[in-house]
Amino acid sequence: MDRKNFIRNGLLGIASLATAAKLLESCSKDDNNGDSDSSADGSCMVSPAETKGPFPIKTPSQLVLENIKSDRVGIALLVNLTIENRNNNCEPLSGVLVDIWHCDKDGNYSEYGGTQMQQTDYTSVHFLRGRQTTDSKGEVSFISIYPGWYQGRAPHVHVEVLSNSGASLLVTQIAFPENISSEVYASTNYAAHGQADTANTRDNVFSDSLSDELGTLTGNLTDGYILSKTIIVNG
Repeated sequence: MDRKNFIRNGLLGIASLATAAKLLESCSKDDNNGDSDSSADGSCMVSPAETKGPFPIKTPSQLVLENIKSDRVGIALLVNLTIENRNNNCEPLSGVLVDIWHCDKDGNYSEYGGTQMQQTDYTSVHFLRGRQTTDSKGEVSFISIYPGWYQGRAPHVHVEVLSNSGASLLVTQIAFPENISSEVYASTNYAAHGQADTANTRDNVFSDSLSDELGTLTGNLTDGYILSKTIIVNG
């Protein structure tokens, strides 16, 4: 199996997250779709607070996972988050909990369903949800797939940052560049669900804060993508 096929087919089954990150970065470093997101420009403001939405993680302490893909099919996505402390000049914040969750390619969430809001019943499974603890650089990573979309919302990932004792420090969301989402949603496995019906600028979460919530993506359809975002909290 050649290198690109290995990454495409094998990334989400790799046991070592560090190995996965190295492989993806080596293939996608020239495909930057935005500047690196950080507070290096001198700004140090808390990231926008947003709703957990209708599908939050029910038992995050039981989902300490690096690979959150489970049985979901889709284009590989490595989510790299850096957490910084507004109360310490935006220095990296180590030892805090980071929860993420998002929908699958068809717009469905695990742990919910069988209702008018989401007809497909996934109440007994836990895909595309996970928790990690930030390292000394304030970083966490998750192996996942590119999220789909559902009616009335632009594509997004939910994030909650909590203290090591479990107190919530911030709930926020990450938006995706629309040009990349359009390419993904036209690709195999995603095309049947169609294009997102809501633009970032018309989304009820991102419309007033898009510049602060738009993630940086590198990569391509063949090798997968890396989503990078710096999130600033009052630590």
